[in-house]
Amino acid sequence: MRTPSRPRRRLGALLTTLALVAAAALTACGDEAADARGDDAPLRIGYQRFGGLSLVKARGDAKNVTWSLFESGPALTEALKAGSIDIGQTGEAPPVFAAAGKIPFSVVGTSQPIPQGEAVLVKAGSPYRSFADLRGRTVALNKGSNVHWLLVKLLEANKMTLADINVKYLKPAEGRPAFDNGQVDAWIIWDPYFALAERPDVRVLADATGLAGNREYVLAAPEAVKNRTDDVRAFLDTYRRTTDWGIAHPTERAAVLAPELKIPLDVTTRALARSAKPLAPVTPEIGAELQAIADSFVDLKLVPGPVDIAGRVDGRFNEAFR
Repeated sequence: MRTPSRPRRRLGALLTTLALVAAAALTACGDEAADARGDDAPLRIGYQRFGGLSLVKARGDAKNVTWSLFESGPALTEALKAGSIDIGQTGEAPPVFAAAGKIPFSVVGTSQPIPQGEAVLVKAGSPYRSFADLRGRTVALNKGSNVHWLLVKLLEANKMTLADINVKYLKPAEGRPAFDNGQVDAWIIWDPYFALAERPDVRVLADATGLAGNREYVLAAPEAVKNRTDDVRAFLDTYRRTTDWGIAHPTERAAVLAPELKIPLDVTTRALARSAKPLAPVTPEIGAELQAIADSFVDLKLVPGPVDIAGRVDGRFNEAFR
């Protein structure tokens, strides 16, 4: 075996030293990043278009926070997984998919049911008069969002299975043009995208009334819950007070939110009238409701099981929602 030459040995030693220095620098950067997330760092809030958190942001009611906008709940839970937000709000299915994916979070708040805030849309001139008429047709929805649970309940109510329709998973920005251009027969969507799509040539085939609660769920990262309990509680109290203000002042609420969301005032007003509901504390009953949703998704093999979502319900902040 050839013995490495002295220059090569020196080069190897130099590269090893540089690697150690780089590793030390990365460790130092990591330590500095950790230090930057101290008690006085801004809470990082993930929000979606139109939800109650949008109103908090638009009014500037919360101090010492930063905001990140997400198109859907699944995208928001991925941010929780990445550790880039502390608090966020989603519909009922994203927490289940996130728990199945082993993403760490706690469910710290919810809302009253909002069944009119999601619906199945079809073209007004189409022959479909009930969801059962969509057998063999193409239905678009955002995978893992609240409307995914509505789909499950619609199939169940109409004695259908996933094999009876062609499901096309599209994000809202993809679903709208696919629906408009006739590439899908129906689109299951939530507000404000629902309200934006309402036109004379569009008909609501069904909403979630009697099928799904379509509640909002407030999720929090474990580190925030544990290490910044008071900050989280203060923010949630602000969230609840702002939500209550909006419900008591619907005209002012729409005027504040329309420019924030870049949505016409009439559309914002219509969507808020059916979809803005009071926040509520989490209870064992809420945990059981979420667990039933999770069990159904597992039974349908839409997520790997088992999924313990009831165990993630944390009522320590319930006073903020009363």
